[in-house]
Amino acid sequence: MTDPENTTTAVGGTVRATTDLLERLAERLGGKASVTAVFGEPIVGEGVTVIPVAAAGFGFGGGAGHETGAARTSEGGGGGGGGGAKPLGFIELRDGRATYKPIRDPWAEIALSLTVVVAGVLAPRAARAIAARRRRT
Repeated sequence: MTDPENTTTAVGGTVRATTDLLERLAERLGGKASVTAVFGEPIVGEGVTVIPVAAAGFGFGGGAGHETGAARTSEGGGGGGGGGAKPLGFIELRDGRATYKPIRDPWAEIALSLTVVVAGVLAPRAARAIAARRRRT
C-alpha cells in the first residue's frame, strides 16, 4: 500500500518544482519583454529622436502530477504559454518638445470612411421612405 505521507511529499515536490520552473521562466522572459526588445533602441538623426511605444506581454500556465494507489498509477497535466507585442506609436523629440504620434490601424480608417459613405447613401433613402409612409397615413 502507498504511504499517504510519501504521496503528499511527492505531489508537493512536483508542485513546487513546477512553480519554481514557471517563476524562473517568468523572471527571465519578463525582463526581456520590453519595447526595446521588440522594436529596438530609440533612433536619433538630424536633430530628431524617435522612441517606439508598444504593448508587450506574456503569460504562462503550468501543471503537476502524482502517483496514486497500490498499483502506482501516475496522473499529470501540463501547461503552456504565449506572448505578443503590438506597436502603439512613437514619441518624437524635436527642438526640446516631445510629441506622441499614434500608429493607427489602416482598417479602422477604411471602416470609418465606408460607414460615412454608406450612411450618406442610405440616409436620404430612409428619409424619403419615412416621408412616403407619413403621406399614406
